[in-house]
Amino acid sequence: MTRSIKKGPYVDERLLKKVLNKKPGDRSIIKTWIRSSVISPEMVGFTFGVYNGKIFIPVLITEEKVGYRLGEFSPTKKFIRHGGKMQKEIETAAKQKEADAAKAAKASPASKKK
Repeated sequence: MTRSIKKGPYVDERLLKKVLNKKPGDRSIIKTWIRSSVISPEMVGFTFGVYNGKIFIPVLITEEKVGYRLGEFSPTKKFIRHGGKMQKEIETAAKQKEADAAKAAKASPASKKK
């Protein structure tokens, strides 16, 4: 559910204080664990290290990101790939195509030299 319009967006006070204490051209990363904080216009141009449960992911704040939450740009789950026999066949076919293309690219300049 969204937050009430009467209350306004949630911006953590400590995080906002950190932003206001920094200079606008400062490129240092502001580390934060507060993923639920909404990005405000004062944060534009700063880089935040948003904690995803394991590491801090650097997020550069731009005009387009205002209004979103910090946690939206720091995924907590890492997608590896879908597995199975069919997926393995697709991957081997793709590798074979790449190998054939590389061989063809090497062979074509050699035949032009003759």
